[in-house]
Amino acid sequence: NAAGLWAREVGRMVGLELPVLAMEHMYLITEDMPEVIDFNKTTGKELMHCVDFDGEIYLRQERQGMLMGTYEKACRPWSPLTTPWDFGHELLAEDIERITPELEVGFRHFPAFNNAGIKKIINGPFTFSPDGNPLVGPVRGLRNYWSACAVMAGFSQGGGVGLALANWMIYGDPGFDVFAMDVSRYGDYATLAYTNAKVRENYARRFSIRYPNEELPAARPLLTTPIYDKLKDAGGVFGAYYGLEQALWFAPKGEVDQFSWRRSNDFDVVGAEAKAVRESVGLMETSGFAKYSVKGSGAEAFLDKLLTCRIPAIGRMTLAPMLKHDGKLIGDFTLAKLGEGDFLLIGSGIAEAYHMRWFESLLPKDGSVELQALGLSLLGLSIAGPNSRKLLQKLTHQDLSTAEFPFMTIRRMDIGMAPAIVGRVSYTGDLGYEIWMRPEHQRYIFDLLMQEGAEFDIRLFGLRALNALRLDKSYGSWSREYRPLYGPLEAGLNRFVALSKEADFIGKAAAAKEKAEGGTLRLRTFILSARDADVIGDEPIYHNGAVCGWVTSGGYAHGSGLSVAVGYVPKGIADETQGWSIELLGELLPAQLQAEPLFDGDGARMRA
Repeated sequence: NAAGLWAREVGRMVGLELPVLAMEHMYLITEDMPEVIDFNKTTGKELMHCVDFDGEIYLRQERQGMLMGTYEKACRPWSPLTTPWDFGHELLAEDIERITPELEVGFRHFPAFNNAGIKKIINGPFTFSPDGNPLVGPVRGLRNYWSACAVMAGFSQGGGVGLALANWMIYGDPGFDVFAMDVSRYGDYATLAYTNAKVRENYARRFSIRYPNEELPAARPLLTTPIYDKLKDAGGVFGAYYGLEQALWFAPKGEVDQFSWRRSNDFDVVGAEAKAVRESVGLMETSGFAKYSVKGSGAEAFLDKLLTCRIPAIGRMTLAPMLKHDGKLIGDFTLAKLGEGDFLLIGSGIAEAYHMRWFESLLPKDGSVELQALGLSLLGLSIAGPNSRKLLQKLTHQDLSTAEFPFMTIRRMDIGMAPAIVGRVSYTGDLGYEIWMRPEHQRYIFDLLMQEGAEFDIRLFGLRALNALRLDKSYGSWSREYRPLYGPLEAGLNRFVALSKEADFIGKAAAAKEKAEGGTLRLRTFILSARDADVIGDEPIYHNGAVCGWVTSGGYAHGSGLSVAVGYVPKGIADETQGWSIELLGELLPAQLQAEPLFDGDGARMRA
């Protein structure tokens, strides 16, 4: 499906509603300009392309004149429900008044335009996805159906889209990490109305730089859980991930996010949330994780081939990397065995459709495996901190002592009157428990935990505090540290790759080769001498003054009181203790290699 303006119609032929919408887009072309002609003669070059973020316009040379275009705030979708089959790429009616505010800024910033004649005004439709990136790749559930849609900038994006698809079709893999343009990054929540709202927002912000703590409001809230109102009443500030509202932090009354590249007004509050976890007990919602049920007589053999880990015993969990055939990471999960032929797999929420496509392509044809993405039919809460066991023990008759319920144990149990699945594990790196329940029980369990947790000064915490806490432990995350660019040895996950197990899991030969040869990179943690800002990802890492690596994620580890950066560097220098620095907001800052986790380095507290 490379049908451009008709992508929706071609998708609907097979029952597929693609999240794509065409927008009217206008630009003007001037007559020949003396300034352009003179520049060309003097330099022998064309004028460079230009984007003016303040004016939200772009410029480029067009013959011996100039083109000025804009992504205006007063944007207009074109044919939002259906695309006429008889549309022949005609131009649309001009509506210069709609883009006048942007043009006025452009003419003010580039005075030569004031003396130029306008030769032509162009208005035509072109397509966008909700986030502005293409929709590329095989479509889950449709055999040999491929998408190459929403390619907004054909000349600049077409080559990459074509290469990815060619590799994918011929070799079964795009050849590089294309998740940002993978059609599977959207789920069923991306309806026609959702797409309309998000595309208009994206178009109107095309030249607006998004701050790292900025959450965009269009098409929200859409997916919520039964405790959404309770979290909101408690000051919850939310972000939307895979359509679901998830609490980022809990603001004092009257506070809202103040967008910034530097530490913002959430800094002290997030620190207090993290401190509550480390000192007593905190509670957060975990419904945003992807949950998969894998059942049947062939479930264990299927998972043994799919994942690199050893299959745990009944009532136990393990970390479970997943590789492509070339040995690169395609997922990281927690695998739990609830019973014979009964498994629960927990992974990244934003990758649910992405992973389901992979799982389903590998299912045995004999019907021996029943695979289901549980979505919002299974919701979660997590409690963590030194008093988390005391709190949970008040709510169940089962013995939660380490002897009876050790680290990485999972069991069905009642919490108060409600049935649940409880696992002793926490992404905070502290003593903690994940509690999974049906939607109708979530409010009850939440209220019970908050009520009984008052004795321990229980505090709600959000995803920003969770990020701070996982940095204390140097834990990686999907789409940051764990991507199809890296092997498990490079990513520090090699201890969960059971090369000696009998099953010939996908990527086993490549993982064995990586182990033998050592790969090329290593994931490392650094302490940064930062003052009022922290890394967010993609900052360059230097060693002895030369760029050698890149940051994958980071932030302020409030529990340790340090600014942390996690990233990849060449294996040959990965254990050097001196000479490191990281560029942050244009400033080169000293960095120190942190070989051990900042918190609970030997895992004693987590396993206590």
